[in-house]
Amino acid sequence: MDRPELALHQLHAFVVLAELRHFGHAADRLGIAQPPLSQQIRRLEEKVGFPLFTRAPGRVELTPAGAELLPAARRALDATESGLVAARRAGGGEVGRLRIGFAASLALTILPGLVRAYRERFPAVETEIHEMTTAPQITALRERAIDVGFVREVVAEPGLACEPVLSEGFVAVLPTGHPLADLRAVPITALAGEELVLLPRSAGAGVHDRIVNLFRDNGVEPTIGQRAVEWQTACAFVAAGMGVSVAPASVRRTRLSGVVYRRLDPDTARTVVAVCWRSTDQNPLVDQFVALTTK
Repeated sequence: MDRPELALHQLHAFVVLAELRHFGHAADRLGIAQPPLSQQIRRLEEKVGFPLFTRAPGRVELTPAGAELLPAARRALDATESGLVAARRAGGGEVGRLRIGFAASLALTILPGLVRAYRERFPAVETEIHEMTTAPQITALRERAIDVGFVREVVAEPGLACEPVLSEGFVAVLPTGHPLADLRAVPITALAGEELVLLPRSAGAGVHDRIVNLFRDNGVEPTIGQRAVEWQTACAFVAAGMGVSVAPASVRRTRLSGVVYRRLDPDTARTVVAVCWRSTDQNPLVDQFVALTTK
């Protein structure tokens, strides 16, 4: 069945007239003259095929057809208003679902505060958190499995945009009782020959290369032994005596038994945490989140 073509302004005029039962009063409320109001009602009656009002001097009454149309007209106007409100909220990034990727170590930095602030500002937005390292996040962004990600190091990828949100240094992670554990700052050169516990380069090439270059810039060729999926796991492997590690400074917040964290000498290398999203997207949820994250 074909849908009837009913103009919303005609339905609105009909409802106002039905409530006030007076052409002059209805025209005043609508902000129009009486002749245009009469024309709108007449056109609506033509579409219905029957009169909607009985007209008497100074007053009108609904016909049976008009009484039947009135609740449906009100529902249509209410639904349109609700739809407009919902569309404006969606267009403003106030409702919907935002999928966020992050590396587990970033839960020790600014991520919890940012997500909490976003949820407080946009309580109607459903947030999904997906834990993954940098490289899988880039893949998930390309495949549209997540909308925004927090990665280690700014990523230069076609179609993606990245903005730095945090910079932090590195620390040496040593097992309790290690000969270097009593030092306040551990020289990079003192770690020559130590087996390093690091994340694989495939998990995040940027931070991996930054650590390796930190050694090489100080004349030390690093010896990489055990690999770990996350930095907390790397620290646990250090506690188990499987080597030492150089990790982002935020790992100190893990408070893991069996390890100590010491500054590096020189303490010059930094790792950047960046928020990353698809630059071609027109997603107000992402726009609002990035704006909050980078302000």
